[in-house]
Amino acid sequence: MNYKRLLLKISGEALVGEKEYGIDHKAVMTLARRIKELYDQDFEIGIVLGGGNIFRGIQQGPALGIGRTSADQIGMLATLINGKTLQQAIKLEGVDARLMTALECPKVAESYTWEKMMRYLVKRKIVIFAGGTGHPYFTTDSCAALRASEMGADIFLKCTTRVDGIYSADPRQTKDAKKYDVMTYKQVLDEKLGILDLTAVTLCMEERIPIRVFNLLKGSFLEALEGKLGSMVKG
Repeated sequence: MNYKRLLLKISGEALVGEKEYGIDHKAVMTLARRIKELYDQDFEIGIVLGGGNIFRGIQQGPALGIGRTSADQIGMLATLINGKTLQQAIKLEGVDARLMTALECPKVAESYTWEKMMRYLVKRKIVIFAGGTGHPYFTTDSCAALRASEMGADIFLKCTTRVDGIYSADPRQTKDAKKYDVMTYKQVLDEKLGILDLTAVTLCMEERIPIRVFNLLKGSFLEALEGKLGSMVKG
């Protein structure tokens, strides 16, 4: 396991816990402790959180009669709420975490700059990236791939709460769906598998950043890094 610098893309649903939506205290603190386990192994960590536990723009926007741009902006604000929550939980675990946002919100989080982010990583501070890319039409997967590229991540961990890897079809709906242990970037792009945003896959392919997709509820980050969980995209 020759990884040093990690980008964790964590589904917003990881904060729901036993609730139907929103944020559950126990779930947040459990996630914070698991992130601290990684930190204690001397990894440098960047985190992108989704906002689907609060608002999922591409699904809820049309139902509310909200246009795509405004719906995506609401989703970006949801990631800011999640990011602030996780930052405080990590701090309660005794680890310094910095919240940086692509949206201008100076009283809540620091504005994202590459130079400051890199200094934080070198100084062993966890960096949480909120607000997506700051632009509509880009998913948090795409934001995560962008930040992984900027920080020089050794691996992109896509942490889901629904499936335990990459399948030929949704295993919750298709009983004979095939699970892939290893795939190439090109295979994922050609098959247009919905588990990963294709823009994110393309960027990781260009930067040669491997992607591991796994279920956060099935095991630890360390098990995923050791290849014991999920599916790998590389090569």
